Amino acid sequence: MFIDVAKIKVKAGDGGDGAVSFYREKYVAAGGPDGGDGGRGGNIVFQVDTNLSTLADFRYKRKYAASNGENGSGKRCSGRGAQDLIIRVPQGTLVRDLESGRLLADLSTDEPQIIARGGKGGWGNSHFATPTRQTPRFSKPGHPGEAFELQLELKLLADVGLVGFPNVGKSTLISVVSEAKPNIANYHFTTLTPVLGVVFMGEGQSFVMADIPGLIEGAGEGAGLGHQFLRHVERCRLLVHMVDISGSEGRDPKEDFETINRELKKFNDELSQRPMLVVGNKCDLATDEQIEDFQKFVEEQGYDFFPIMAAIRHDVDPLLKRIQEKLSQLPPVVRFEPDPVPVVEMDPAQAGAVTIHNEDGIFVVEGEWLLQLLRSINFDDYESLQYFQRVLINSGVIDALREAGASEGDTVSMYDLEFDFVE
Repeated sequence: MFIDVAKIKVKAGDGGDGAVSFYREKYVAAGGPDGGDGGRGGNIVFQVDTNLSTLADFRYKRKYAASNGENGSGKRCSGRGAQDLIIRVPQGTLVRDLESGRLLADLSTDEPQIIARGGKGGWGNSHFATPTRQTPRFSKPGHPGEAFELQLELKLLADVGLVGFPNVGKSTLISVVSEAKPNIANYHFTTLTPVLGVVFMGEGQSFVMADIPGLIEGAGEGAGLGHQFLRHVERCRLLVHMVDISGSEGRDPKEDFETINRELKKFNDELSQRPMLVVGNKCDLATDEQIEDFQKFVEEQGYDFFPIMAAIRHDVDPLLKRIQEKLSQLPPVVRFEPDPVPVVEMDPAQAGAVTIHNEDGIFVVEGEWLLQLLRSINFDDYESLQYFQRVLINSGVIDALREAGASEGDTVSMYDLEFDFVE
């Protein structure tokens, strides 16, 4: 089954927690703190796998989580960093942040791409020793890993894209010029998925041709099957527009030509400016007058025209040679640059922002950064409590409680922690 769009959730590993430990050895007095740091959490890494051709695997597994880093230990031993989680995708896959739509990576090369970074490990208590605080009984927790909901979108890498109405002979053409074996039959929408074929033009010379399922009027707005696959045309360096020049389907070839061009422009305006060759197929069913009239119509618009009979490979070689000539003059296959990370200017006063609301006389304080802070505090240790108090004062939480109406003796709740407010 050909699947070219998928949605998944990824979560990089959290960093390991720093350790609280003190060096103890016989005959060694006051060994001091020796808690090690936590290990780094595993990254989420996307890697191209040329053996894959669709995103079908992501229909069955949609959540991916890397391992967390190990916690630190005594003797200043750092925790082991977690292994990266490698997710393999077909070549040409775009990775987007589903919430913002930002393009994170274009997997068009063999280079692995880190999409979600693992959290850094927390510091052990050995980092917090000072001349006046010689026995710190607290450490830092590990940082959480990045998490994203992603949209994967496959855009096939092909040099040449075959476009046109259904049943005009695109599948027949790709079958006679390459080793591709698409389904071929005399009815519409025989081709339900894009088909890639490699066209060899001699030693060391070849190009990739893609048979895009037939388009119809309204495809750019979602009609028919072709709209599902127009995205695969976007990477093509050259378009080959195939038309049934005989009108055997009861349609006017000129109208077909203009209709498909309109749909390409609706979907992506750049496609209307992409270099294009026009192929008139089924010449054996057309009169000389029909061929000459259509050729004049096409050439007046600045396109090269090639009348062929794809089924018997008649006059196909001149078309292939012209394709090769055009490709030699065109830039490489389109690759999309990731969008830059948006720069959010934060007011320093908001760096330690919290929300405070009164629930039946209890002042409830919430803030994401508070969760990290609470994890690092040893509430059985006096020095750790002093550190906690200094952070609340310096971050403005105490002032914010006063502004919210808290006074001496009122109860303050921070997640699982409750204490009395002291002026």
